[in-house]
Amino acid sequence: MQHAGSRRLKHSRYISGFDGIRTVAVIGVIVYHLLPYSLQGGYLGVPIFFVVSGYLITDLLLQEYEQNSRIDIIGFYIRRMKRLYPALVTMVLTTAAYITLFQRSLFASLKAIISTNLLYVYNWWEIGHGQSYFDRFNGESPFTHLWSLSIEGQFYLIWPLVLVVLLFIFKERKSIFYLISALAVASAVWMSYLYTGTAMTNRVYYGTDTRMFAILLGVALAFVWPATKLRSELNSRAKWLLNGAGLISFALLIIMFFTMSGQSSFTYHGGMFLFTLLSAILVATVAHPAGFMNQLFTNRIFDWVGKRSYGIYLYQFPIMIFYEAKVTNIAAHPVLNALVEAILILIVSDLSYRYLENPTRHYTYSQLPSLIKEFFQNPRKFGWRKYVIIPAALVTGVALFGAATSPAHSEANDSALQTNIKHNQKQDASSNREALKKQREANKKAAAEKQREEAWKKVKLSAHQKELMKTYGLSKRQYVQVKDLSVTAIGDSVMVDVSKDIRQVIPNTYVSAGVGRQIWQAPKEIESLKSQGALANTVVINLGTNSPMTDSQIDKVIQMVGPKRHIFWVNTHVPTRNWEASVNATIAKAAKRYPNVEMVDWHGLSKDHQSWFYSDNVHPNPTGNQNFTRLLIQQLTAPNSPLEK
Repeated sequence: MQHAGSRRLKHSRYISGFDGIRTVAVIGVIVYHLLPYSLQGGYLGVPIFFVVSGYLITDLLLQEYEQNSRIDIIGFYIRRMKRLYPALVTMVLTTAAYITLFQRSLFASLKAIISTNLLYVYNWWEIGHGQSYFDRFNGESPFTHLWSLSIEGQFYLIWPLVLVVLLFIFKERKSIFYLISALAVASAVWMSYLYTGTAMTNRVYYGTDTRMFAILLGVALAFVWPATKLRSELNSRAKWLLNGAGLISFALLIIMFFTMSGQSSFTYHGGMFLFTLLSAILVATVAHPAGFMNQLFTNRIFDWVGKRSYGIYLYQFPIMIFYEAKVTNIAAHPVLNALVEAILILIVSDLSYRYLENPTRHYTYSQLPSLIKEFFQNPRKFGWRKYVIIPAALVTGVALFGAATSPAHSEANDSALQTNIKHNQKQDASSNREALKKQREANKKAAAEKQREEAWKKVKLSAHQKELMKTYGLSKRQYVQVKDLSVTAIGDSVMVDVSKDIRQVIPNTYVSAGVGRQIWQAPKEIESLKSQGALANTVVINLGTNSPMTDSQIDKVIQMVGPKRHIFWVNTHVPTRNWEASVNATIAKAAKRYPNVEMVDWHGLSKDHQSWFYSDNVHPNPTGNQNFTRLLIQQLTAPNSPLEK
């Protein structure tokens, strides 16, 4: 993601504005990861990096070919390895060592993660084994973001060889431009074809074939927009066109940063390609010496951040994930914590740039064996450096030990929470058929015989039912009104956790819940429930634990449920994530917009009761489940609730 060296070139041109473009890209990525509800399209910073890399690498290789009549492919590989590998190896091994010692919940698959990253094929491993890039809660990996470095590594390996062949076959650069452009379009079309729904997100998001169009657009640009051959003077009309194209493309990119969700179908059906095309236009306008876009993107701050953008991107996830694992009340001060994390990322990236990346770019590695021998013979000669070498060796040893001993898959977690969730998931699957049958019988009975308002007083309860009333703190009226109520419950792992308790009091509850479920997956579940006839007139939704949500996403869910059904949306208690307040505000606004939607304020009731939760402070324990269930039933049976109107 950085400028390739140009020492082999007699004539070259450094474009300072590219540091500004990198800065914009990395800010987008970092803000998206720190405050995802503030910049839902910030992940699109990566395609910008891809375009810049494709353009710069190809332009420099073409300059080398023109000036030297050849391309030193081995020299190119060495320069790329020197630039990228030391920081990557440091980050991977340090993170693996930390996980081995302090964060065993992420211990699985370390051997595969380390090896695939060092071989630059991690993105393909992620497709089959990793989480969605957009799963921000369920055991988020500190390595997930490295998928993009693997794609760049594959490009660096293959492209110089392909370029030499193309230059031999085609005499005109325009012919290569058309070929590369066609391949870029084919890659985008392939992404669109493969994306058939949320189940294919990992495949199209991580795949080299489906993401290569961003690099290829940068490559194609280099053939028709060579940096050293662009005229430094243009007539007034041409300058207006050049600068106007730059400003408009930049403005549209910023708008898409704020509006293009990674869960939207449009993103994979042309949206990301459009964003990348605009990025290529911006790169072209910044590269041209006659316009002012290069000056616009050139300043000391952009220069400082841009030069460290590789390190910033590299170290961001480990710092964020390890920090948020220790500071468990992130939601109380989301912006302050995000600022602290950003400062830590900048500090680590600067240290890496000064003392690792820059020195190793110019180091002669043939001296390494003799240097190691000398260190063991006379360590005092190395002065303060020996205090770095010894910890580095220890970290490497711990990381390799972790890789050798880590399980290939996550080991079974026997915690009370996991046991409860697994038990409830099995129970939900077996109970849903019976619940659906009872719902249909109850609906027929309700249609044939409408009970009088005070009918609950005449209902006789068994000893078991009275015990349930006492356990959940319910009045007889509340219990009688819900014991035969038909309910469909849609949610994530919190709903799985509490589903057994809800069924104790409302047996006719059909549960559709899954660990890690997010708001953008709900429409497909609702469509499935409708097709089964399993979407009752009373719908309880508990989504928002695993990711932020937008107004448009919650609107889509509510509209799919339909205006004739009553929706009780339980808000979130997720203090370990910075989107808690944003999600709850989104739910509250939706409840005001839709007359058939009511918010169940679980957050308000539970925020001062840490004893109601398991150690993760998110999933209710048995006491919390009882309080959750009681709150839900109180809301269902409240005099002003939709069911009572």
